[in-house]
Amino acid sequence: MTMIRKETLAFVARLIENNDRVWFQENKAEYEAAKQNIEDFANTIITELRKTDTTIPEEISAKKCVMRIYRDVRFSKDKSPYKNNFGIGISTRGKGGEGAGYYVHIQPNQSFVAGGYWMPQGEHLKAIRQEIDYNTQDLLDILEDKEFKSYFNSLDEQEKLKTVPKGYDANHPQIEILKLKSFTVTHSFINNELFHKDSALAVADGLKKMYPLISFLNHAVL
Repeated sequence: MTMIRKETLAFVARLIENNDRVWFQENKAEYEAAKQNIEDFANTIITELRKTDTTIPEEISAKKCVMRIYRDVRFSKDKSPYKNNFGIGISTRGKGGEGAGYYVHIQPNQSFVAGGYWMPQGEHLKAIRQEIDYNTQDLLDILEDKEFKSYFNSLDEQEKLKTVPKGYDANHPQIEILKLKSFTVTHSFINNELFHKDSALAVADGLKKMYPLISFLNHAVL
């Protein structure tokens, strides 16, 4: 039985309103409790997800997947020292690195799961588009699966070319997918869903639905 505690989201909500080092230090004990809750939540998810995605190594745990709360402000106009969420990145390497993977975002009223390959660079983007071109039906089978489509609807389209990618015909039947610069899907959760006693299992179940897409993308680039 693993869930997000109400106190964890309450801490994040207060952090958003008091994003400074003095407040954070005064409330460090609350942060540590919230972080432990997120790590427990992540470990349950990883254990469950590994039952479907066997490429996730046994040594991958929450310690390698829960993202730092501290922001890198060196090149940002926003000098707020802390993030306004807890993030969990899961892949064959834990968080970060190249390739497709899974992501869990915990934030009051804005929690979601996402997965795929966000903004692949150069050769990886080229390889993914080639995989889509060569094995179009494999991707369509994933995207049109009833359970997948019901949960995610379709690929996210926030990052997309306005023109046809180089080397492809404008009349290509999947040209709209080929225009994408990211290949991701997203599903949102309301706060009360995360407070359910088995919410970690529900989140893991959502991530498992992404596995065919993750596998397709990683086959193209790894």
